[in-house]
Amino acid sequence: MADWSQLHPELLDFIAKKFKIYTDYVRFRAVCHNWRASVPKTPHHLPTQLPWLMLPQSQPHHTHRPFFSLSLNKFHFLQLPEASHRRRRRGSSHGWLLILDEAPEIFLLNPLTRSKVHLPPLSTFPNVVRFNFADVGREYALRTSSGDVYTRSLKKMRDSFIKKTILSSSPANGSDFIAVVILNQTGDLALCRKSDDSWTFLEDAQSYAEDVIFHRGLFYAVNKYGSIAVCDVSGSSPRVSIIEMPQQFGGDLQYLVESGEELLLVTRYLDLTYDVEPDQTSLIYRTTRFQVCRLDLKAPRWEVVSSLGDRALFLGENLSLSLSSVDFPGCKGNCIYYTDDYSEDNYDGIGGEQDLGIFNLEDGSIEPLPCSHFRIRWPPPLWVTPNPC
Repeated sequence: MADWSQLHPELLDFIAKKFKIYTDYVRFRAVCHNWRASVPKTPHHLPTQLPWLMLPQSQPHHTHRPFFSLSLNKFHFLQLPEASHRRRRRGSSHGWLLILDEAPEIFLLNPLTRSKVHLPPLSTFPNVVRFNFADVGREYALRTSSGDVYTRSLKKMRDSFIKKTILSSSPANGSDFIAVVILNQTGDLALCRKSDDSWTFLEDAQSYAEDVIFHRGLFYAVNKYGSIAVCDVSGSSPRVSIIEMPQQFGGDLQYLVESGEELLLVTRYLDLTYDVEPDQTSLIYRTTRFQVCRLDLKAPRWEVVSSLGDRALFLGENLSLSLSSVDFPGCKGNCIYYTDDYSEDNYDGIGGEQDLGIFNLEDGSIEPLPCSHFRIRWPPPLWVTPNPC
């Protein structure tokens, strides 16, 4: 009988590079010592993976986080003391989380490898004019666009200053990535490069703060009505140009998604409902439908898309993502997988269900995610692409 454990290393390496799913690669290496020794621990060849759904800790003092895998229909539990309940995550991009602390510290964290990359602190944003730990409860002083100065506490800055983070690429292995953040209250976009010690505002892109995507070497940002700011950050001074589009009305949230060679605009429609419990009535937001359009730069206009084919979209506080369902078991084509990235009121710890699910673009139906039996409280779930690099 053939001894499979003695296969030639070159053949094993050839086979390993055929895998597209990270868990399959891990299982292949786990067969025996010879297979493990013949195949690199880190699979740099893998395409973008099907995201896992990051859920909150079951208890505040727990240091592990559950991640739900659609492909395996099971939870993975990862030790992440760096993402404790006292810290806040503000987006996921290329498999990395942006983490904020009550201190000015900002860092990127890969939950799979636990690698960290530090970014310039909150105190280095252009609108922060003063930071002092001694001014308890008003440690930050910020200037508005009109010149007025107001103060914010450590907690408020941690909780509400940054809305979402988008990376140009994974920061692994010393990559020259660029980070862009959307600020919550002002609608400003700010960027930093790998070697920067402070943040820079993208001038002329204010209010283009619905979503941001890195597409064909440029950052694209969209406003409430579907117009686009194109940000070229390749030089020492960022350049912003505006593409005025026919206005989109009626939607509540906008997302930009790179799908193959196309740029998509996904509009999310919400409804306000009442959640009645014995001791309390809560106002809860619910997603009712989505509309998908593709960018036609010649017109320019957003052209409505009736079908995504085998593509599945993943939307929320994450970098908006499009994947082929053919490549990943457990993933449905022509569907939008969405989480709640707009209302902490839905996660007040008292009552109400969560606004997350799967929207079928063909018939407009919405079904719950497979892990919906898991009782979810604050913070809302977040899509995170497992990135072993």
